[in-house]
Amino acid sequence: MKKNTSKFSKNDAAFTGLEAAIVLIAFVVVAAVFSYVMLGAGFFTSQKSKEVVHTGVSQATSSVELAGDVIGIGDADGGNCDYIKITLQLTAGNNPIDLSKTVISYRTSSAYNPSIWTYTTLYEDDSSATNSYKWVTTNQASAASADTLLEKNEKVEICMKLPAAQPGVNEKINLEIKPPAGATLTISGTLPPAIATTGVFNII
Repeated sequence: MKKNTSKFSKNDAAFTGLEAAIVLIAFVVVAAVFSYVMLGAGFFTSQKSKEVVHTGVSQATSSVELAGDVIGIGDADGGNCDYIKITLQLTAGNNPIDLSKTVISYRTSSAYNPSIWTYTTLYEDDSSATNSYKWVTTNQASAASADTLLEKNEKVEICMKLPAAQPGVNEKINLEIKPPAGATLTISGTLPPAIATTGVFNII
């Protein structure tokens, strides 16, 4: 008699479905991991791009700006400019700058000084104005207690004594204010056609 063994014959249908499911799950997991890696790389690149843009803007724009006129003071003999005064403040949105690390250079047609001013002593009048500064407005309790940082809402007046071969009437001068961060601020002006002895005048 023939035995009926068809119900015990090999049937791979269930195993094929299980294998397909495993392969599908593997693809989903790999796709998820790949997506996570790509998103992470995208976020990192976006953040770096943002930092580059902010750094570029910071380096391309000056941290300080002129607040008022450029003032000259004539020498004791008349005819030449002995001192120059400028008032500086922060540009909108910029971080505080350290005045002790700020360099100011000076140039005329016949002279150049790479560092005409150094952060030194506080002055209140022109008698002690050689390479000095004065806080016009400060966030500190008093000007005497102010630190070396030029911050928001503060203004500082800087006075520079010009070196030998002082510029005379109608001569053009250039000042470059170089803060520790940000672009250089260039100030150019021409002395007036007449300079009185110890007289005060605008450089335009």
